[in-house]
Order: sequence, then C-alpha cells, then structure tokens
Amino acid sequence: MFELMTGGEAVAHAMRQIDPDVVPCYPITPQTPIIQGFAKFVADGKAHAELVNVESEHSAMSAAIGSALAGARTMTATSSQGLALMAEVVYIAASMRAPIVMALGNRALSGPINIHCDHSDSMLIRDSGVVQLFAENAQEAYDLMVIAPRLAEHRDVLLPVLVCLDGFTITHSAEPVELLPDAAVRALVGPYGIPHPMLETAAPTTQGPFAMPDYYSELRRQQGIAAENALAVLAELSDELEALCGRRCDALEPYRLDGARRVLIALGSTAGTAKDVVDELREEGEPVGLLKLRSFRPFPAAAIAAALRHKDEVIVLDRADSPGGTPPLYAEVAAAVYRDGPELNHHVYGLGGRDLHPEDLRAIFAGGAPVHVGVRGESCPV
Repeated sequence: MFELMTGGEAVAHAMRQIDPDVVPCYPITPQTPIIQGFAKFVADGKAHAELVNVESEHSAMSAAIGSALAGARTMTATSSQGLALMAEVVYIAASMRAPIVMALGNRALSGPINIHCDHSDSMLIRDSGVVQLFAENAQEAYDLMVIAPRLAEHRDVLLPVLVCLDGFTITHSAEPVELLPDAAVRALVGPYGIPHPMLETAAPTTQGPFAMPDYYSELRRQQGIAAENALAVLAELSDELEALCGRRCDALEPYRLDGARRVLIALGSTAGTAKDVVDELREEGEPVGLLKLRSFRPFPAAAIAAALRHKDEVIVLDRADSPGGTPPLYAEVAAAVYRDGPELNHHVYGLGGRDLHPEDLRAIFAGGAPVHVGVRGESCPV
C-alpha cells in the first residue's frame, strides 16, 4: 500500500526497518527531518539505535568510523556546510573502508548563504572514494536507502554509501511511497559483518596507518577497484529489489531513448520534470530522450557511452558549477563519450534551489550555446 510521506520521512522509515546499531548525528537543514524522524522511532521503541549527539558534522563522521569498524552497523545524515565540515573525515572513512551509510539532503554550499538545493555539496567530495547514488523522488530515496547497507558492506566494496536526495524538493515534499514489509527489509539487509573488526582481539589488525609513498598509491588504487566493483553489486541488488517489489535501482535509467536523436542527461529530481517534457515533445514529433543517472560515483562511463552511441546530440544538465573550469557532470560525460563523437552541449541550472521549469527544458532541447539557465545578465558586478 502507498502512504503519503516526504522523502525525509521515507528515508527515516528505511532506517527504522534496517535498525542500525549506531547513528551519530548533528542537525542541519534540509536533512534534519531524516534524523528527527528516526529519533522519534527510537524514542517510541520502534528502532533500537544508539543515537550519538555530537558537537559537529566532523565529529559525526569520526564517530561513525569508529562504530562501523568496531562492528556496529552505522548510519547518519548531513547536508551542505555539514558535509563541507565533514569532508576531511569522509576521505578517511573511505580509505579505512568503513561501510557507513549516509543520507545527503543536497543543498547549495555557501556563499552566498543559501539553504536550497543544488549538487555542489556532493561534488565537493566526488574524489573521496565514496559511492554516491541520486534519487529522483521519495520512492527512490527509500529504495536506495534500503539497499545501501548491502552495497556498503559487500566484501568487494566496503565503502561509505551516500544516498543523495534533493533538498526540499524531495526531503520536504510529500508524495505516495510504497514501503516494503519490515521483515522483507531486514531479510534483504541481513546481519552486519566486516572482514576485520577493530575489536577482534583473536585476529588483531592495524587500522588507519600512516602510508608512506611506497604504499599510498596501492591503497588508493584498492579504493578505486572497490568503487568500480560497486557497479556490479548495484546491478545484483537491483535484481533483488525487483524480485521484491517490481522496482529497479540501476546505475542508469534510459527513458525513451529508442529513436531519440537528442538526449538529455540529468541527476536527481530534475529527471522527473524532464520525463514530462520528453513525453510532450515526443507527441509533437521531436526525437528526444533522457538518460537518468542514479550513480554518479562510481561513474558508469562504459554504459553511458553505449547508451549514447549514434545519438546526434547529448545535452548535460549540471546542478553544480565549477567557476573557472568545466562543470562536473559534463566533464565526466565528455570523457565517457569523446571517442564516439556525438555533439556535446551542457547547461548549468538550478543553483541555490532555483527551479528548472518545463519551458526551460524545451528551450534546452531547441538548441543553442551552453548557458547558465535562467541567469539574468552576464556581467560580473562586485
């Protein structure tokens, strides 16, 4: 049965069903409803986690590393400046192969001060070694949160997994969500286990050592291999989810690509708006389509190149800018398809939570030079 709930509530329900052992937390808009909702489940006896109220997001991830490596299933959540403060420790969590699951309510990084959605917080830590999965809506945020522990804890992965949901657009917006039965979620997730728990005195290991130049590259390469492995594991988990409820969570979702000559690429909630516009333009005879990415890290470059082969034009939508450089999603797509030669364009949109309207997408499909969608003027006043 479907229930009306926000994306934040849906993620909190997934956490309740998974019932992690430890949740270090620090509030920040727009992720606060996730931890607040889960904390209520704990207070009501519907979940049994040890909630650790820390003094900052830096401390939240530090506590998460300790608990995950000691042998406790660990989850947390953050947004924007919280992730910026946490970034130092996110790199350490990935390098120590701590399978922490974190919900990320995507929000613009200041400055200027802003609390609304863009993807600049995710892009800040894109090279840390963590897995980043993007939800289109509340249902996907729930589904991705349900499978995230299995992905993080898989022996071939053992990396932090971030479930990214657009701030306010998903975290605070209510829509119908179909929850799985509690027993089904717990059976899917299974018991927590890591190969080398820190407190296993019968088989002691070194955790978090100083890496000299003669070993650092090899350790970083191991992280890279683990991230690459996550694509195959995600595909397996998508099969399992489909068997349970008929929904999938593949790294890519092609939408009306058959016969499409011009293809839009997007992350997150914008894909939902894009689907409506693609449907309208298809009815008008326009050969357009959409390729939605769920997995930004690891980036499914080979699958993207295959999906876009023989297309005339690829249009990449970035909800994060890179002042003085190339926007991040566009750079990844360009590297993936450059051998196959479709015309490649890009647009930066939605910074600081500005809406992307159907008429904007129509204008983008109509063509033209790369632009910052909706920006008033091109001067740079101080």
